[in-house]
Amino acid sequence: MRRARALPQAERAAADDAALFRAEMRGVAPVRPTNRIEPHRERPAPLPVPRRADERAVLEDLASLGSGGSADSEIEDDAVFLRPGLARDIVRKLRRTHWAIQDQLDLHGMTGDEAARATADFLVASRAQGLRCVRIVHGKGLRSPGGEPVLKRLIRKLLARRDEVLAFAEPRAAEGGGGAVVVLIEA
Repeated sequence: MRRARALPQAERAAADDAALFRAEMRGVAPVRPTNRIEPHRERPAPLPVPRRADERAVLEDLASLGSGGSADSEIEDDAVFLRPGLARDIVRKLRRTHWAIQDQLDLHGMTGDEAARATADFLVASRAQGLRCVRIVHGKGLRSPGGEPVLKRLIRKLLARRDEVLAFAEPRAAEGGGGAVVVLIEA
């Protein structure tokens, strides 16, 4: 006659636990599902984090330029700017306001820092709205200390540094003349 082999103690404990669990769960039924559904929730739109970081960096850079803290802030007071590779005809069309001016920003009464921030915000918003041709009125600086046009030089330098600005030109006198600039924005 064969003898039943003895189970090691660990195996006996596991078998006892399983038997105990089955005995305790006898007669238990699963919970019935509720008659509710989870409402559909729209997922929030993804945030373009790198783009916002770039815009923040540009705003900080522009603000530091507005305070005159940069050593390279001396530029010629040119009335026009054109990105390399674009037709010279664009400048002529901007001066004559060939394209409809779709929006405008008035910087009268602002400090250099305020004007720099407002200009950056305006360009970002204009591009987001799909605007191509805008006017920025910076004034002629007649009431500035020393009669120097502070905002005029600052704004034109800032515009020349912006990637979305393809060209700008001083419009005819009827459209603002030396106190404004018409800007062509990249689509």
